[in-house]
Amino acid sequence: MSDESEFVDDDFGDDPELAARLAGIDDAESEQRADALRQGLSDYELEDDDEDILGGLEDEDGEYRPQPALPVLAVVGRPNVGKSALVNRILGRREAVVQDTPGVTRDRVSYKAHWNTTSFTLVDTGGWEPDAKGIAHSVAMQAEVAIDLADGILFVVDSTVGATATDEQVVKLLRGTSKPVIVVANKVDDIRHESDASALWNLGLGQPWPVSALHGRGVADLLDHVLTVLPKESAIAKPEPGGPRRVALLGRPNVGKSSLLNKAAGSERVVVNELAGTTRDPVDELVDIAGKSWRFVDTAGIRRRVHMQQGADFYASLRTTAALEKAEVAVVLLDVSEPISEQDVRIIDLVLESGRALVLAFNKWDLLDDDRRRYLEREIEQDLAHVAWAPRVNISATTGRHIEKLVPALEVALESWDQRIPTGKFNAFLAELVAAHPHPVRGGKQPRILFGTQASTRPPTFVLFTSGFLDPQYRRFIQRRLREIYGFEGSPIVINMRVRERRGKKK
Repeated sequence: MSDESEFVDDDFGDDPELAARLAGIDDAESEQRADALRQGLSDYELEDDDEDILGGLEDEDGEYRPQPALPVLAVVGRPNVGKSALVNRILGRREAVVQDTPGVTRDRVSYKAHWNTTSFTLVDTGGWEPDAKGIAHSVAMQAEVAIDLADGILFVVDSTVGATATDEQVVKLLRGTSKPVIVVANKVDDIRHESDASALWNLGLGQPWPVSALHGRGVADLLDHVLTVLPKESAIAKPEPGGPRRVALLGRPNVGKSSLLNKAAGSERVVVNELAGTTRDPVDELVDIAGKSWRFVDTAGIRRRVHMQQGADFYASLRTTAALEKAEVAVVLLDVSEPISEQDVRIIDLVLESGRALVLAFNKWDLLDDDRRRYLEREIEQDLAHVAWAPRVNISATTGRHIEKLVPALEVALESWDQRIPTGKFNAFLAELVAAHPHPVRGGKQPRILFGTQASTRPPTFVLFTSGFLDPQYRRFIQRRLREIYGFEGSPIVINMRVRERRGKKK
């Protein structure tokens, strides 16, 4: 009889014996076990990219070799020119929301795309303002962010309409970049409309590529050309070798981000004003804290969801997202004099979604009295339980009190973000864990973990090859045990599953 109730509750106690059991398994034995499990995978139907994950991580001497960052291709253009339809066509599946209404896509969304034997990251841009008067600026702003964060750009124009004033605004930006820009003349559904595409030579961005995202016409030729201009490895995602680590300062308006940056930099680098939301653009600043250099990015306060924002706040949110994507670790400031808000939690979740390391800085600590302290601890337990692993630092940005404590917190978080568990040790961990706490039987079947490997760092990402779907609770259970044994303080952990069937088994 299956135990349907097991692992329903996320709150399991520690397993102190697990660490002792793992300590008793030496490296040679763990590697031997992992090799046997790896060979056992040959009985299962694997896909091409499975082999990439299994074979591309370690050299023959066992040294970890990071996988190269995939080149990033951004799709930009004004609303309703067919960007999302083109993204779906390139992906070969319906992923992006398509609707005959300008501005459906609100945020930039990334997908992993393949063409022939090459993989790349495809970014569908959105964030368009709902009111017509601000739309031209919004389009240009989104293009600017895309230029910043991409290795190549597809600029989509509606060939049936031609280049509009909004398109011309984007063209000015695109002419100033050294990155490859490809003009895509969309809605060329048949040969009669080819001349409409030719008119786009006048944009001064080179050859326009006529396509029909709706019917697929010309998309293959476009992608063949894309692969000739994209780099093999992303120049955007590469860390600066030996350079200062990049820190994004995040938080809702008026929480003290600019004050913290000024205090760390030792000068009035950023305008500080009691009026919430004074900062509009991120400001990069090299700062020295406790003898260590860091590159801090002060970001405009995040307010409400992007599609609810107007004017400067709308652009500030785009800037904040861009700053976070360029950072390695985020310091989220929380104002202890006020209750933890939904906005605070949303900002933290934004960091988790980005996969960056995380440090929580509780600001204005000098203003805290005993009553507020008790309430704060309760709020932290209730609202921040999902990031209990993030280092906490209590500071005062205006006085500089305890700012130096940010350094060990940042170092711990980044070390966890970079942490690598050898494949042998990881599989030994999984074997011991499953032996003590097997996955519950579901529908008469018990899914097994066939093999596991760490596919990447930054953040630590693990891939489990399984014989069936693992419950989300069980995956969270594995995450908690990983933290108990290996730490990962300050870093999110990603666990992906690949369910595979035995060869010859009918699906």
